[in-house]
Amino acid sequence: MFEDEFNELLRKQQAEARGQRKEKLEGDIAGTKKMLEVIYPVIETLEGIVLEYEMVSLSGIKIYGDAFVRRLKSVLEEEHFITHAELVSRKRFSFERARARSVAVFGYSYFPYGRDELEQRPDECRRDFRALIHAKATIATDKYANLSVLEREALRYAVMQIVPIDLSSLSGWLHLKRETTSKVAKSLIAKGLFNQVGGGSRRIYDFELSDYGRSLIQQGPTG
Repeated sequence: MFEDEFNELLRKQQAEARGQRKEKLEGDIAGTKKMLEVIYPVIETLEGIVLEYEMVSLSGIKIYGDAFVRRLKSVLEEEHFITHAELVSRKRFSFERARARSVAVFGYSYFPYGRDELEQRPDECRRDFRALIHAKATIATDKYANLSVLEREALRYAVMQIVPIDLSSLSGWLHLKRETTSKVAKSLIAKGLFNQVGGGSRRIYDFELSDYGRSLIQQGPTG
């Protein structure tokens, strides 16, 4: 099952990718595949995983993460000792440190695995990944609990919708006036839980649940 799902994920993302990311996806990603295969029994699906995840570093250059897990907001890396430690140049060593700092500034967890441990100690790798999921779930639960009652209810409504929602429908659900509902929606957008669809900085037309908002409500007290 993993083999088929990985091949389909790779095929789809290769077709969608452009530029350097496409080149990376069409290159040797055997290490990334091995890493995902090891943790697959824990995650049980590759849905929401982005291969060769593209970011712009603090210095303005493009950097890539082997695999990005959206619902965990985590960058997973497979690192071979020879290419990442034994034969690494000072310049490359500094670049890797700067890269890790950039990932941290984006608010992502940086979660590297060594090739040797993936091959020799897969059970430990899965154990550590379960610990990451648990830590993320705990943080999500705390953040969910700190939302206001109206914000939680707005999230609960949004997670049930297939298409973007507007202020009128949300106002009806919350039994609030449009002005008050707009404040709730803007607060959720500011917290990264809603994505704005159309409109501008002052006026909101439609919005939808973000990936972060979805993970928060799924891992909160009701999930």
